[in-house]
Amino acid sequence: MMRISRNYLAGGIFSVFLVISSGCSGGPLGPFPGGRLQGVPASPPADWSGIGESKICEIETKPKDPYSVTVSCTVVDGQMYVNAGGRESPWAANVIADPNVRLQIDGEIYPVQAVRVEDKEEIARFGKVWTSQGFFLRDPTQFSEVWLFRLVP
Repeated sequence: MMRISRNYLAGGIFSVFLVISSGCSGGPLGPFPGGRLQGVPASPPADWSGIGESKICEIETKPKDPYSVTVSCTVVDGQMYVNAGGRESPWAANVIADPNVRLQIDGEIYPVQAVRVEDKEEIARFGKVWTSQGFFLRDPTQFSEVWLFRLVP
């Protein structure tokens, strides 16, 4: 029986990842951040309800040196939200430094501004929709700090 060492296996997996990621340009690859998003430019709608309550999307921060990640977009009362949870993630820190971001949904790119939400009532309205989308989604009203952003044209 052939025995494969852990180092050989780990090296092989890493090599496959490098080949896959080198062939992809632009945005994030699953949980791994990327650079500039590629897609069709579009004007942001006044009401985002048409996409449904939730969608997986990509957000690009740092316009001069693009940094993009995959996030869950959540629509509440026609407004688009992205949530970094109870900690300041790298992309959230980028948004604080420069709120001009680009959002990609279904191949379309929307230029928007990310406005941090600190109003407790707005956070609670978002939390009701957010937690209804899945068992593992924590209610943001329970965090000591909330990194929630409303995306506006």
